[in-house]
Amino acid sequence: MVSGHLACPGCGAAIAMRFLLKGLNEKAVVALPACCWSIIAGPFPYSALRVPILHTAFETGGAVASGIRAALDARGETETQVVTWAGDGGTFDIGLQALSGAAERNEDLLYVCYDNEAYMNTGVQASGATPPGAWTTTTPTGSPKRTRKKDIMQILAAHRIPYAATASIAYPEDLVRKVQKAVALHGTKFLHIYATCPTGWKVASEVSVRLARLAVQTRIFPLYEVEDGERYTINLEPVGYLVDAYFEAQGRFRHLGREDLDRIQGQVDRDWDRLKALARLG
Repeated sequence: MVSGHLACPGCGAAIAMRFLLKGLNEKAVVALPACCWSIIAGPFPYSALRVPILHTAFETGGAVASGIRAALDARGETETQVVTWAGDGGTFDIGLQALSGAAERNEDLLYVCYDNEAYMNTGVQASGATPPGAWTTTTPTGSPKRTRKKDIMQILAAHRIPYAATASIAYPEDLVRKVQKAVALHGTKFLHIYATCPTGWKVASEVSVRLARLAVQTRIFPLYEVEDGERYTINLEPVGYLVDAYFEAQGRFRHLGREDLDRIQGQVDRDWDRLKALARLG
């Protein structure tokens, strides 16, 4: 990754990309479905990445990566790692069918979702990854999103792919290790990276990493791995701060009251207990 990219100050997706590239081998091809990175990477013929990239349609991340993999295999280039780099809209929603198809076929590729919890590149519209209670431009104050965020890790685990893991820009060593572990495996690998968006979350750019760390330490976004859809490993034991510290720091949740926070705390606690139970089984 080189200087001159077009990300906003404090962009978690730009930080996440830097760590992804640290973990990849020198031989890699990156497919970019429509997302913030369609802009950040720069207009053709310029690129902020020092690997080949292919801009693709929103819904095609899994399918295009499968095609690149097949073409490389036909040329005998088996060492080149094929990566899809997509936002939460292109993963949880619009691109889910192509991702599911690739995972079902166990295509040899790494699919990375950087999750900033809305369609940030088109104006902060709600996605399947938007958490309950969050303001977006399609769920304004007074009518915030009520449904819960899709559990994308459970969806991928149900495909029984070799490897799925969560990661955060606040824990770079863990993130890079998971990239390296993923590329060493054959088959479909999935990384779900939590990536702050200061613009959409209505926070200052300098708190981007601190917020990502709070998401982990409040257990809102725990760090864990799932191997072959069955073996769960929790990578970090969170402090277990109350969710208040995380939500009160963001403008998109400023309208939440005590009752809302208590309800969300209950959901977070139940999810954490369930994850621990799955890890004990593994």
